[in-house]
Amino acid sequence: MLSVSEALDLIERTVNPLLEFRVPLGEALGLVLADGAVADLDSPPFDKALMDGYAVQSTDLARLPVELTVIEEALAGVVPWKVVGPGEATRIMTGAPIPRGADVVVPVEQTRLVAGSSCRVEIQPPSLVPGKHILRRGESTKAGTTVIPAGRLLRCTEIGCLAELGRQTVRVIRRPRIAVLPTGDELVPVGEKPGPGQIRNSNEAMLVAQLRQAGYDAFPLGIARDNRHDLRTQIDRGLEYDVLVISGGVSAGKVDLVPVVLAEAGVTQVFHKVRLKPGQPLWFGGIDRAQPESTAPTNFGKMGKYCYVFGLPGNPVSSLVCCELFVKTALRRLGGLSEARPKPIFARLATAYRNVGNRPTYHPARLEWTSDGAQVTPVRWIGSADLSATVEANAMIAFEETDREYTPGELVAVHQW
Repeated sequence: MLSVSEALDLIERTVNPLLEFRVPLGEALGLVLADGAVADLDSPPFDKALMDGYAVQSTDLARLPVELTVIEEALAGVVPWKVVGPGEATRIMTGAPIPRGADVVVPVEQTRLVAGSSCRVEIQPPSLVPGKHILRRGESTKAGTTVIPAGRLLRCTEIGCLAELGRQTVRVIRRPRIAVLPTGDELVPVGEKPGPGQIRNSNEAMLVAQLRQAGYDAFPLGIARDNRHDLRTQIDRGLEYDVLVISGGVSAGKVDLVPVVLAEAGVTQVFHKVRLKPGQPLWFGGIDRAQPESTAPTNFGKMGKYCYVFGLPGNPVSSLVCCELFVKTALRRLGGLSEARPKPIFARLATAYRNVGNRPTYHPARLEWTSDGAQVTPVRWIGSADLSATVEANAMIAFEETDREYTPGELVAVHQW
């Protein structure tokens, strides 16, 4: 049986990024940059003032206070034309170009206008070294520098940098489209009261919301019943998407038909079962719909019309955990992110915990930030069917070592939801 790390390795090796396309900068938020963004100009493109005040020669500040003659006023967007000489100053605003001759900006708070004069200013202590309150040309970025590498998620800050670089349009990776397919004869729609042996279809709503919360386009397909005809019909619909996430039908029960029907549909299995709790029956594979089913390779062609398929266990917390760890890894890889694997943070355990059994356990937990740093507390949880316990959680602790006691204050790996 695969470890979690081995399963993640296979997903990363199997999944290829989606195709690139060009969009206006205003539509690129939340997508991944396909090519590196290189500065075409120095930033800033000129020496500029970082404070409102006076641009002067630092030699005039050897003895303070000192009176200087104001020869010009420099505003942002206007190039000053007078050279600052000894005994002179230019009134300057934040962002304005530094006039020739000046090598320091004195903040306005260190100055006062000389009474009775409109062009004399007194500079008061403390003194300033050359270059103070000046941002030199190219100090932020030199022309030719890669400012944003390919594979970077575009947030508001990256969008701002791209605008500064003059990128009206950008090449990005298309956002994946995901179909969510719950299976089981026991499922009834959310609005119905379950009869004997029935449960409401919570997994579909949960998984769609989990994926949308992460910024992906997820679409519910409705319930597929536990028979080959209905499963095949619904699976064929789901294979038209970039990713098909199936919940239920992948374990060892009599009506766990999903792996069989996926094989009939031409989907190639990459792995089945991972050593973790909850979520052991996880299934992963895919199909390149541009090739004959019998020749579909394990690593599906980058340019093919392909779909990756996850079969998640039907118990809701198992589905939640597997989606967080494995499905999202595939989606980050599909979307072109340079780092696709889940990244835990480390927090101190608030209470003792014993991980029994022979599998790593991903336990729902409450992560909080205290004056001493991150602290995490396992919530009361009775197993993979106990979805209500997750309402009190905002993360899960990865208890990797089996059959041992974890002590309060111990650092543990935590995955936020």
